Amino acid sequence: MPEHLTIQERDDIALASVMARKSMSAAKIGTALGMSLLDRPAACGSGAVTFIGTGPGTWLAFHDGTAPDFAADLTHRLAGLASVSDQSSGYVVLRLAGEGARKLLQRGAAIDFHSASFSSGSVATTVIAHIGVVIRQVDDGPTYDLATFRSFAGSLREWIDHAAAALAF
Repeated sequence: MPEHLTIQERDDIALASVMARKSMSAAKIGTALGMSLLDRPAACGSGAVTFIGTGPGTWLAFHDGTAPDFAADLTHRLAGLASVSDQSSGYVVLRLAGEGARKLLQRGAAIDFHSASFSSGSVATTVIAHIGVVIRQVDDGPTYDLATFRSFAGSLREWIDHAAAALAF
């Protein structure tokens, strides 16, 4: 049976980068957000909001659904704790889903995507085809969200399309 793969650009999200200020911990920021915030490459969230650890004291925050005031709301909640910058127009998020998604990603990223090593909630900041990308496994479907700078999105999509064709998806 051929493996299944779907690819779609997510236009139903708001994004913001969050950087802890000097001497501010993930625990303090998490308290202000009313959640347990992880300071490592992992996804954590509450409700429609997910924080993805991208480096020490830095996160890419996702809000499922359109939320034009998402970054402003975070800025208000994290005043004095973290710097927040709206990234909704700066990033493109591509969703890869289906049995073929894992195989496709293994072709481009030097990461072990086996379910024992990379499962729902796992995150990696890496490169695919010389393009910086943040990969989050959304569920065990498997479904992945790939976030990249908007200026590189066309090149990433082209690589995905060529890799999918080579794998006969």
